[in-house]
Amino acid sequence: MKNIVIFFTLFFLSTISVFSQETQQDSTQTETLDEVLVKAVRVNATSPITHSNVTKEQLEKRNLGQDLPILLNYLPSVVTTTDAGAGIGYTGIRVRGVSAQSTNITINGIPYNDAESLGTFWVNLGDFSSSVESLQLQRGVGTSTNGSGAFGASINILTDAISESANAEISNTFGSYNTRKHNVKFSTGKLNNHFEFAGRLSQIQSDGYIDRASSNLKSYFLQGSYVDDNTLIKAITFSGHEITYQSWNGLEDLDLLENDRTYNTAGMYTDDNGNVQFYDNEVDNYKQNHYQLHWNERFNNNWSTNLALNFTHGEGYFEQYKEDEDFADYNLEEITIGGETINTTDLIRRRWLDNDFYVVNANVNYKDNVFNTTFGGSYSNYSGDHFGEIIWVQYASDSQIRDRYYNGNGKKTDLSFFAKGTYRVNDKISLFADLQTRHVNYKTTGTNSDIIVFLVDKNFNFFNPKAGITYKLDNKNNMYFSYARANREPNRDDFENNTNIKPEQLNDFELGWRHNSNTFRINTNLYYMLYNEQLVLTGALDDVGSPLRDNSGASYRLGLEVDAAIQISKQFAIQPNFTISSNKNKETFFQRDGVLENLGKTNISFSPEFIAANALVFQPKQNIQLSLLSKFVGEQFMGNTDSETSKLDSYFVNDFNITYQLKTNSIFKEILFSGLVNNIFGEKYISNGYYYTYDDTWSNPGETTTIEGTGFYPQATTNFLIGTTFKF
Repeated sequence: MKNIVIFFTLFFLSTISVFSQETQQDSTQTETLDEVLVKAVRVNATSPITHSNVTKEQLEKRNLGQDLPILLNYLPSVVTTTDAGAGIGYTGIRVRGVSAQSTNITINGIPYNDAESLGTFWVNLGDFSSSVESLQLQRGVGTSTNGSGAFGASINILTDAISESANAEISNTFGSYNTRKHNVKFSTGKLNNHFEFAGRLSQIQSDGYIDRASSNLKSYFLQGSYVDDNTLIKAITFSGHEITYQSWNGLEDLDLLENDRTYNTAGMYTDDNGNVQFYDNEVDNYKQNHYQLHWNERFNNNWSTNLALNFTHGEGYFEQYKEDEDFADYNLEEITIGGETINTTDLIRRRWLDNDFYVVNANVNYKDNVFNTTFGGSYSNYSGDHFGEIIWVQYASDSQIRDRYYNGNGKKTDLSFFAKGTYRVNDKISLFADLQTRHVNYKTTGTNSDIIVFLVDKNFNFFNPKAGITYKLDNKNNMYFSYARANREPNRDDFENNTNIKPEQLNDFELGWRHNSNTFRINTNLYYMLYNEQLVLTGALDDVGSPLRDNSGASYRLGLEVDAAIQISKQFAIQPNFTISSNKNKETFFQRDGVLENLGKTNISFSPEFIAANALVFQPKQNIQLSLLSKFVGEQFMGNTDSETSKLDSYFVNDFNITYQLKTNSIFKEILFSGLVNNIFGEKYISNGYYYTYDDTWSNPGETTTIEGTGFYPQATTNFLIGTTFKF
């Protein structure tokens, strides 16, 4: 790690002596220093990359405590879900049918995906949306980014910009299911025209729609900045501490799903009198601290650089009450009481993750009237301890409190270099090229949670080329075509479940047309995503609710995306989008009733063929806005065998949002009132679930019968959130 940091630092510093000698070209448009912070991972409006931009103002209108994925629900090709049913707690996002594990997330250019699981856990950063300046969702492979590759989308987030003047705000939200959000934000503004300090302190609490699926999320965001005409230095720290009652079991009982859809089986056990009880501390308890240092330097209107350092520490556990557990599964000895041998017991266990994540990024940018190029690299080093503790047992055997019944470690290093650029051939044509090499090592030691020795030592070397062309038809229209290749390594769970798992590869082709005028904007895009050994969701879950994946051989996603914004009048606007797609495994084999079958071409799991959304916006006055937000998600399969049992029904949900801004001349500069009614028509819908199979060989000896099972995550019916923000 030390040598890598020295290398990147020397590389970065050496550029200063070179670039400082360049003469300034006044004809080049000056970039803001904040843009330099995310320049390496973002694209602009004319790039041949399919993307959507979201601003702070757009997030603010619906930011009443729900997690960031829920706020992005109405973007093209997006499907979101939440375990607790109401958008707070564990939430997920899929883009073009691709799971969150295949979506690359960066915060100020720093990878946020967990290095081992590749997942993103927004619950660890409660109310983070309140500290977002802007974000960009790139669909498809997108441009080269830091961290694990994007296989369906990437989301790059820029946190709060420096405020020119001092300000503060206090926000409070109240709503259904005893939901509360409270936060305080401040900024000193520029002190002596150079320094700024800003921060946020938040707490979100909710009982959840699902029984006992409570959330208690505490977080903060602090930054200290120095800025002058050509330098921006930011020291940023943010942290989240979440305690959520588990609700990942879903509902398998169809009668409960119909008549008691909020029922939660997590923590359920039977007491000595035969009564069903629920353990009150069946919780996930995790804290994550992030520390970032950014140095952006603009030498002239052509050259700029960015050096970023990051350290993330995460630590926490989930706690479970387990009934009739075998002593052998916890390395415990049998005991004898009164002549009776006892080899099972009730117990309470905690399964821990304690990890450290270091990152260093360095980028050099050059821009003139013809070229716009970036050269850079990223190195990350991850170490995570996985261990299990017993904190209580009914029959103690030879155990001691906090005995570790398994103990393992995972280490991962990731080194990548890229060069990307746009060349403006003439006023009509611009060319884009992007080359990235990525080198990954993943190594595990010790045992896994099944007390099985778990040893992995894998190296992956990937080359990811990308190219594209944009043709400007006129001042309002342009067309683009791009090709991008991405390679991606398996995650920890993939290796645990299949020692022969393979990395996946994607060749992504995008063809698009953009039109932008004063009253009408439309983006139309055709995509063809051709996969080799795509790691698709099987539909099944492991024992902690994480989705399982497996290679699917050859597969593809072919689709049409359209999103538009139409200003009908000064008061009315509509913002529709839809996606039509075909998502197929080219050849699927499945063993049913002991016989291996070739099912031929099948649908890829969790990939609806039709997704649509619309925002109908009415603004009778400048400070009042009413929006009807609609979302339709077509039927989808939870597995890859096209079994009717695995089908999730389509759903159509509508939300109503109102905002009112009151300008005052008193102590408050502005008061913002917000209201959000989710699912206004009370639709009983399910946005997520799981599907599994097993072979019954014991009911009829000599025969094998394949049994199918499903579980579902019901989402909340009509519910509301109201909030006020006082701005000073």
